[in-house]
Amino acid sequence: MSCWRNFPAMCSSSRTFLLLFPLLLHSFVALVSAQGSNNTSPWQTLSGNPPFVVARGGFSGLFPDSSGIAYNFTLMVSVPDVILWCDVQLTKDEVGICLPDLRLNNATNSANVLAKNRSSVYVVNGVHTEGLFTVDFNSKDLENVTLTQGIYSRPDNFDGNGFAILGPEDVYEQLQPPGLWLNIQHDAFYTQRNLSMRNFVLSVTKRITVNYISSPEVGFLKSISSRINPHKTKLILRALGPDTIEVTTNQTYASLLRNLTFIKTFASGILVPKTYIRPIDGDGYLQPETSLVSDAHKAELEVFASEFYNDLPLSYNYSYDPITEYLSYFDGGRFSVDGVLTDFPISPSAAIDCFTHLDDKAKSQAKPLVISKFGASGDFPACTDLAYSKAISDGVEVLDCPVQMTKDGTPFCMSSINLIYSTKISQTPFINRSKTIPAISSENGIFAFDLTWEEIQGLTPSISNPFSNFTLFRNPRFRNSGKFLTLPDFLALAKNGSSLSGVLIHIENADYLAKEQGLSVIDAVSDSLSKAGYDNQTALKVLIQSPNSPVLIKFKEEKKNYELVYEVDMSISDVLNETVVDIKSFADSVTITKDSVFPENQQYLTGSTNVVTKLQSLNLSVYVETFSDEFVSQAWDFFSDATVEINSYAMGAGIDGIITDFPKTSARYKKNRCLTMKELPNYMIPVQPGSLLQLVTEAYLPPKKASSPVLGDKDIAEPPLSPVSSKAPPPAGEGGSAASPPAPSRNGQPKLGAGAGFLLLNLAILCIVILPF
Repeated sequence: MSCWRNFPAMCSSSRTFLLLFPLLLHSFVALVSAQGSNNTSPWQTLSGNPPFVVARGGFSGLFPDSSGIAYNFTLMVSVPDVILWCDVQLTKDEVGICLPDLRLNNATNSANVLAKNRSSVYVVNGVHTEGLFTVDFNSKDLENVTLTQGIYSRPDNFDGNGFAILGPEDVYEQLQPPGLWLNIQHDAFYTQRNLSMRNFVLSVTKRITVNYISSPEVGFLKSISSRINPHKTKLILRALGPDTIEVTTNQTYASLLRNLTFIKTFASGILVPKTYIRPIDGDGYLQPETSLVSDAHKAELEVFASEFYNDLPLSYNYSYDPITEYLSYFDGGRFSVDGVLTDFPISPSAAIDCFTHLDDKAKSQAKPLVISKFGASGDFPACTDLAYSKAISDGVEVLDCPVQMTKDGTPFCMSSINLIYSTKISQTPFINRSKTIPAISSENGIFAFDLTWEEIQGLTPSISNPFSNFTLFRNPRFRNSGKFLTLPDFLALAKNGSSLSGVLIHIENADYLAKEQGLSVIDAVSDSLSKAGYDNQTALKVLIQSPNSPVLIKFKEEKKNYELVYEVDMSISDVLNETVVDIKSFADSVTITKDSVFPENQQYLTGSTNVVTKLQSLNLSVYVETFSDEFVSQAWDFFSDATVEINSYAMGAGIDGIITDFPKTSARYKKNRCLTMKELPNYMIPVQPGSLLQLVTEAYLPPKKASSPVLGDKDIAEPPLSPVSSKAPPPAGEGGSAASPPAPSRNGQPKLGAGAGFLLLNLAILCIVILPF
């Protein structure tokens, strides 16, 4: 066990991490010097101080649980008083080690190192359990066993680094953490094997400082309570499921927590799953909060909440944003928990120090501009009144309308010309109008220009679920809610949006509509803007976006005060200088994909491009899409946290605008007080693209990926727009079958569809309808 006692030399990969970490973030000193924002904040914790961040096994959301790299990384990206958590297990010779489970199987490479015939079957909490148990091995047997990622949905690329198993003393002596928490989960199990967890804990607390000791077993906590200095070490009762029986009292944990005065006789606090405080119903929505925190504080018990993971589905009320969830436990207005147990300590660190106690008057940073993607389409069906109303209430700055044309020439907002993608039209008789139009798409579709506005009004919207392949769905209670708007009604709505600084009108397929359908989307947009008074006002800026340069050239010829935005709808690795000059001749801004800024390979950032710098060199603003809150849309480098991703693009790449289907997350980011600090805390420093991948050993690197193409003149050159045809559109509905939406990718989403209907908005009424996000 010598490597457990000599952490700096435990393996070469740990040294590599320490050398490479400056590439990931700035020095740890910056974090300490940047503190102080908590000093004047009102906290409703028991102590009146900010809540604690307790890192379960270190940064176990990314690295192997309880590994040296996981603990080190935690100290470097968290609040200065972060507490390191160690699940203590005992070996056959009563050596304590940090390991998340009684068994070695999932969290280590034991299956490759230890003899398979050493597997045992034991009864654990009444359940027969098979595996390689720590109690069957002496500490010397485990010297060649290394830690691996035990949760299969998390990256296993660090498994080849050879991280040795550590003990509590190793963690304390080599890392000198601000706080250390020992969790004793199975004292009764060890007692049955004639091993004394009590003796180990009492012994180790004499040698090192242990700030917290938790256990779900009342008997264990009572057995050590008289031997532990409460001013040095606090004892915490860890509650399991509400119907689970506590082995000592034979009561359920729900029953135990109704007798807080009894718990106070042997413990200083409780650790409970977060749903004890904010329950979630079977459909994934929040129920009314309980009084547990207030009741415990009255009994002078601290309350810690557990089961915080960025990479598991959250309640739909949180819109897949972990910062929103943390804030509901820190800054809900009625209580604050005293700490959280998390696998991703960077997120609660930022929530505590940067986002708590922000009010509506908090000053917003100038950049990046927050632009909606079909309204708040992460919460409601795209381009519906509900999506637009939610975007405005969330603080979006530019509201978007992708303009489509009906058969009878009505311009309206819909996310795709193909109605299948975001309506339930395939379940209607209109399915017989399905056809393939190669000029638009290789897939079958039912197209907007084949229906009149009256027909479209009768369609049912359908929310976009771009990550359904990962069983991640958006706001199912409202998946078919809302009405679609004509362009004039959208423009009228935007004039009443208090947060808005502009509208973005997106135009596609203009040439096809003019040539083949006799419909001029450009004239319809120009006429609608003019009639709505957007040509002679300065309150709201008008942005015209298109992937087709002739469309922007046409608007430029009108010499109106519009911002023209060229959309590069493919990932690029570079752009030729002469191409930038050409784009500047017809556009004021450019929209590019996230991959065009930070390329990635199998969810790892591989570096950064010069695309943003080159475009901005000619004063072209750069907008980037699409930013979503779902963790599968983000590279591993962003720690499954949309705010980390936004910050890295905003501060690291210096982009001018964020196009997002969850505008609340971006709008809140711009108000966080850490952005005004002279020295940013490390949890608000942009990640360094490619640095995380450098921590992966060669055998575990993802296969090399070809670079994206370079944008050249041939990519932007298009023939002039066709004149509007005078011939009648061809009859709709010839054969074909309904198309399926394109499959989602890990970091992107398909073109969305739209729906139908019309509703003149009344925002006051909508506030009652919309969920309390």
